[in-house]
Parts: sequence; C-alpha cells; structure tokens
Amino acid sequence: MVGLASPAQAKPNAPIDLDIMFIGAHPDDEAGQLGMFGYWNEYHNMKAGVITMTRGEGGGNAVGLEEGPALGILREAEERRAVGRAGVMNVYNLDALDFYYTASAPLSEQIWNYEKSLSRIVRTIRTTKPEVIVTMNPSATQGNHGNHQEAAMLAVEAFYAAADPNAFPEQIKKEGLQPFRPARLFQGGGGGTSSNGQACETTFTPSQATNTIFGTWQGYESARNGGMRWNQVGVLARREYASQGWADTADAQTNPASIGCNRITMIDSRTPYPDPNVGGTAALQGTSIRAAGGLPLGTELHVRSEQWEVLAGQPFEVKTHVRATQAIPGAQVALAAPAGWTVTGQGDIGTVTPNNKESVATFTVTPPATLVAGERFQLKATMTTKKDGTGSNTTLVQATAPVRGTLEPLPEVGDFREWTQRNQVQSLDALIESMLSIPSGGTRPIRVDLTNHSNQVQSGSVKLKVPAGFAVAEAQQSYSGLQPGARGSVTFTVTNTDASLPTANRAPNDGRYAVQIETGYVGGSAVEPGVLNIVPVTSIPKAAKAPVVDGTASPGEYGGQAIDISTRWEGSAATAADISGKAWLTYTDDAIYALFEITDDVLGTVLPPEDCKRPRRNDNIEFGIDPRGGSPNTSTVFNVALFPATKDPANGNPPCYARERDNHQGAGPVTAPGMQVASVVSSNPYTGYRIEVKVPFSVLPDNVDAAKMGMNILVNDSDTQDLAAQTRVGWSTWSGVRADPWRWGVAKLEGYQTQPSSPKAPIIPDTAAESVKSPQTILQSSSDMVAPGGWTALPAGTIQIKDAVKQQNGVQVELKARQAGTARVFVWDGNAILAQSTVEFDRSGSSAVWLPTTGALPAGATLLVSYQSGEATTGIAQQLS
Repeated sequence: MVGLASPAQAKPNAPIDLDIMFIGAHPDDEAGQLGMFGYWNEYHNMKAGVITMTRGEGGGNAVGLEEGPALGILREAEERRAVGRAGVMNVYNLDALDFYYTASAPLSEQIWNYEKSLSRIVRTIRTTKPEVIVTMNPSATQGNHGNHQEAAMLAVEAFYAAADPNAFPEQIKKEGLQPFRPARLFQGGGGGTSSNGQACETTFTPSQATNTIFGTWQGYESARNGGMRWNQVGVLARREYASQGWADTADAQTNPASIGCNRITMIDSRTPYPDPNVGGTAALQGTSIRAAGGLPLGTELHVRSEQWEVLAGQPFEVKTHVRATQAIPGAQVALAAPAGWTVTGQGDIGTVTPNNKESVATFTVTPPATLVAGERFQLKATMTTKKDGTGSNTTLVQATAPVRGTLEPLPEVGDFREWTQRNQVQSLDALIESMLSIPSGGTRPIRVDLTNHSNQVQSGSVKLKVPAGFAVAEAQQSYSGLQPGARGSVTFTVTNTDASLPTANRAPNDGRYAVQIETGYVGGSAVEPGVLNIVPVTSIPKAAKAPVVDGTASPGEYGGQAIDISTRWEGSAATAADISGKAWLTYTDDAIYALFEITDDVLGTVLPPEDCKRPRRNDNIEFGIDPRGGSPNTSTVFNVALFPATKDPANGNPPCYARERDNHQGAGPVTAPGMQVASVVSSNPYTGYRIEVKVPFSVLPDNVDAAKMGMNILVNDSDTQDLAAQTRVGWSTWSGVRADPWRWGVAKLEGYQTQPSSPKAPIIPDTAAESVKSPQTILQSSSDMVAPGGWTALPAGTIQIKDAVKQQNGVQVELKARQAGTARVFVWDGNAILAQSTVEFDRSGSSAVWLPTTGALPAGATLLVSYQSGEATTGIAQQLS
C-alpha cells in the first residue's frame, strides 16, 4: 500500500539513515514540499523522513464522523499514503496533542510539554541522522498557526541541540546515541521573483536581498509515475488528505513553461553552500551532494557574528568555525563584507584535522560611519584549500541605532523575540510587524520600549507620530540615565479622535494605520515603524424584559443598533446576496442575548447532530466573547459555533451548537449549561437563516468588564456539499482573527456593574492518539528501529513473539517480556485492525494472547506488537503466512 510501512521483515542492524527530515505540526503540513522531496528521491537517491508532532486529532473531518484518536489514526494513514507518493517511507508521529486551532506558540508549548517534545525530536534526529532539516515558519506573524510556530521553533532548537553533547545527555550516556550535527536548516517558502519554467531554478531574486532561498522546479517528469510531472504528483498527494477537504484539489499546470519552483529559505547552515541559483539540487549541495569544485562532504564552515545588531563605526567580531571528517591541508578563510565596511583578521587555518576537532578564524568587522537602522547585511566567509576545493557560507547582521525605540510587542510576539535572542536566530524576526489595536473612538496607553545598544549612558526624548484621526496627549517623553545594554520604556496616551475612520480590514492597507517612533539619543535620532489597528465598538443595551429565544425578534426585544457582519476576511469574494448579515444584542442580569440574520443563496452541507463541531466546513456563525478584553489567545475566551440546522428530520432538523477553540471546547449542552439556541431557516426559496442565542454569564470564562468586553461575530459560508466553506465574513475582520482576540471588537454593556476578575482555568481537550496504539507506526518501527513516538528505545528483545498460530477464528499468540510493561497486540491487514488485545506484564515472563477474528485472515496479514515500559517503547512484527 502506498506510503505504509513495508511488510514485516528481518530486523536491521542499525536504524535507518536519512538525508532529509521535515518537521511539522500536523499530517498535511509537509504537503507543499512533496514534489521537491520526490524529485530529490527519484533522481538523486535522497531519503526523506517526516516528523509530525501531532496526528491532527483536533482538526475537522470531511470524510466521516471520526474524531479524537480515531481521527488521528485516519489522518496518519492519509499522511503515509501522501508522502509515499514522494518516496517518503518514514513518518514519525511524536504523540503531541492537537487540541484546537490557535495562533499561540506559548499555548502550544505549554500543552505539548516543551522539554519532552524537544527531547523526542532530538532523539529522532540523533537516531536517523538527517543532514538537512526542513520546517515551517516559526515567526509569530499574523494568522500563523501556533502549532506550526511551535513545531518550527522546536525544529530550530533541535538543529542546535542534536549537536550539543550537553543537551539531553541521558540519550548519550544511557541510550547509546551520539551527538549529531545536521548540516543545514530551512523553512518552507520564500518570497521573490523569477522566470517560470525550469529557469525558475536559476533566475530567482529574493524580495529581501539578504535571504538565501533555493528553488527546485516542479516540472520534472517522474519515471516512477509514468512520466507525470512532479507538480501533478504533488496534487495526487494532496488529494490523499481527504479528511481535510483536499480530495478535490484541482489538477496542476501542464504547460512546462508555466510551472514554477518549490522554494525553501535557509535559516542556518553549518556547511558551505553554493549560489542558490545553480539548479534544483543547490539546497543539498554541501550536505549530501558535493558541489562542483566544492569542499569534501562533511566539511563545516560555520560563520557566527558575536552580535546581531551592529552600530555604525563600531567594530564587532565574527568567527568562522571549521571542521572536517578528513584532513584538509592548506585551508585559508577570508571574510567579505559590503562596500565601505572594513575587515581585519587572520584566516590562515593550515591543515584542518578530523576527529571532531574545530579550527576557528576570527575577524574584526567595522561598519561605515553611516548606517540605516533596520537594514540587514550579509557577511560571506570563503574557505580555499590546496587541493580539496573551495566553499562559502554567510551570516547576517542588522544595523541599529545607539538607542532603539520600538512599539511594545504583543505578549506572544514578545515571547517569540526573546526566543530568537536566546537561540541567536534574530533574523527570523523579519516578518513581524509591531502592531497594537485601539477601539474606534477610544483611548489607550501605548508603551515604547527602549534599548541602549551603544557603549555609553544615553539620554534623550521620544516622539510618537500618528496619522490624521489620531492624537497623542504627550508631545514627547524623555528618558535619561539609560546604561549600555539596558532597557527602558516611555508611555504615550493615544486617542482615535475620528471615530468615522474605517475599522478592521475595511480600512485601507488591510486596516493598518501607520505610526512612527522617533527616538533621540546623544548625537542623533532614529525612526522605527509601527501599526495601529482600529477595532469596531458597539454598545449593548439592557433589555426591559428577557427575549424569548425563538429565532425571531419580537417588538421591543432588541433595542440596540444593528451590527453589520458582512465584511469578508477570508476566502472568495462574494455578493451581499451570496453572504451577508446583521446582528442585534441585548442583555439581562444573567445572560447576553443575540439575534443573527444571515442572507445566503445556497445552503451548504447540513451535518448530522453527532457531527455538530468544526465550523469551517459549512454554513454557521461563530460568536466569541472575551469577558475582560485583550486576551492574547482563545484559551481565556468563550467561542461558540452556531449551526442553523442539522440533518435530523425526525426532530425537525433543529439547530445545534458547540464551543470551539476556547476555554472549554466541546458539545454545547455539556460545556455551556443553560445556553439556548433557536433558528429559522428559509425555504422555497432558500434565502438565508436566523439564529437567536442566550449565553448565560455563568458559562463565560471570567466576569465581564462592562467597558472592555471583547466580542466578535464571524460567519462561515459554504455553497457546496463537500464540507468546505468558500467565504468568511464578520464584524471585526482580519486575516487570522478567529485566533486573535486582541483584535476582536469591543462591546460595552450599558449600565452593567463590572465585577472583579475571577478567571476559570482552561479545560483543554485531551484526545491525542498514541504511537503504541497505531499499527502503522508499530509496523514502521519494526523495520527502521526508531522507537514509536520518539520515546526512548527499549533494548532489542524486550518483547518477543515466541509463537503465533493461525486458527479458523483467530490467532493464538505467545509473548515473552524481559521487563514489566504493557504489550498492545494487533492483527493488521494493511488497512484495518482485524483483532487487538492489551496485555499487562507486572514482571518479566510469558503470556498467552487469544486474538479472535471474523473469517479467514487475508494474505499479507501481520501480527504487530508494541511494548511500553515507562517512557520507553519498541515495536515488533511477524507476518502471518
């Protein structure tokens, strides 16, 4: 079967040795790289593997009702089939929990258990020894999935930790692994311009000149796929992820001249790399493929600057670290800097000796007297030898001002920036705008953070310049006595004086109102950019009498103004007749009431009541309340998906509701007791629906702040029957806003008495599938010698199949264990579990297991056994012939 582990076979003497490892968060995260991996595998014999932190148990399901662990096992099978089309046969699921969509890496880190997750990635890298690691975008950019961020951050840390003998030393001292030094680290994607056709490999210009971006043409023909081009093989792979709604992915471009490249951007490289425009294997040259005229494989030339931010005219140190796996005589290293910079230092290394010895060449670099703060520069080290070729590598630095003033970061952006500093990968901060929200017509404090990068005590003033329609109470703020290397701050009071300015993405430039921070220091000043987002504001009146929740607004029930919820924030453009809406709200002493009226031209798939969840698949409304306002992520908010109808004719096709991505995700009646929902769905013709809802204050995750309560209303619109929504509209609308409560609107409760905060701890879904319960993983482990889940590998022979006898209605198995643990036993036909059992061993010994089956076993059926003892696992297999 495509992509599934091979049938049981003799145990190899050593674990598999890979060339490339992709590290992502969910099954399907690797989809965009499969054409490239497949081409490299077919024509350059490069073996790739995939580490997937979770099995995607918290995602949607477009093919059935499976959820939780059952959905995770289904998605693992999809992933194995998909990557198998690219010749990828080794998938390592690390058993982290896919809890729900979030834009928060810190929340993901907390749920996943950072230390254990990193240790398992490092263990898997040390075991499989990939020279190249490819991951996702780790940056806290708007809309970037927090699980993706965290997986990529872990990948970056693992790149360095796997080589460090002091990182997870128990893997070395107790498990017999050795430090391993991956050669190169990439993240998927890369912006820039190039020609199409095969020339996309050789004509690319990055949009950020200092980025190092490699491309592989997706138009190469695949002989193993009957001459199909790799871009179309990639489409076939995408269609395997059917549970995610990708089964109908359109065919790829067929004209070779119009086919482009798959691109990856280099984060770091220990080894020399070639000009990225030399062809489709450039990303691998210097790792598993020797570059033409390049240094021998295994040679490292790692360039590191002592500091990321550099000052005009101030010298700093750059070191080049050289290692080799063979003796290389006559090595010379030279460091090149941009025009106007000076470089001094001695690069005569002599003979590079093997056996893990490192030679270091140190240079002093001095920038010119004038630099533009924020501009990046590349420093290039080149190593020449007497007879063993040449090679180059680079490092980046960024110009800064003596004192830099920046807009206060959002909490999770601040966490990310601190992480880049700890791991010396500050270049990854490039894509993140300094951005804050302000209520329409409202006032808020805005802090400017100051850092002294100079070697003298600094004093000066700071000005915050805002566009028309805003005002700053303070003309400037002064600071003094800021010590070298120290940080400080000043605070301004900013008001949106023109409440008629467009809010959310209704404003130009996707809702970005540009501000400037001018920071003065001894001898000059510098300017930094920032952005304000205006969020909409509404007032919710108190009801004279509680509305009757019947899906209809009776006279006097809703006295406030209608809220327009028709602004598109994601998906295809649509007319008002296709999708638009209004909302009315009121409140009583015990609840918030809302009535939503949606205009819609086509009713998408109607779900059965038991599938009332995951709202991005059909027509529904998401109603979010952030009781105190400004939550950094949705674990402290209330968010409910309201479905206008269910496929339940016996009960009148009633509406349903479920809490999603919030403080207590789950079925509405269980997680929101006392909540009421009613709907009216038009028919003959269908023109839309109304939903009315009562949300008791008691189900909210905190007491409401009447002046600051955050709120959002988002509408998902599907015009198809394939469990996929095409357009999303709403009230406070930005890319990724469903996970960004800090950019939700503000709803003020008129006359409501604010109570002190009393937050409820989040209740996170606990639905992770486990590798020791996955036949697919156990089968792979039996052949590649990597422990299921990335846990510590149990010694060979810890669990043994002493006998397995097929009988007419089952299989009789005798197991022998050498230590206490849990055996999970499966009869597997390559697609489904035919029988299973669990056996507990409280000590070493033998145990008989009866596995009843229905009918005769099919050809190729396999007996699979996982064994778990503490945090150590193994998998074995035996074919039932």
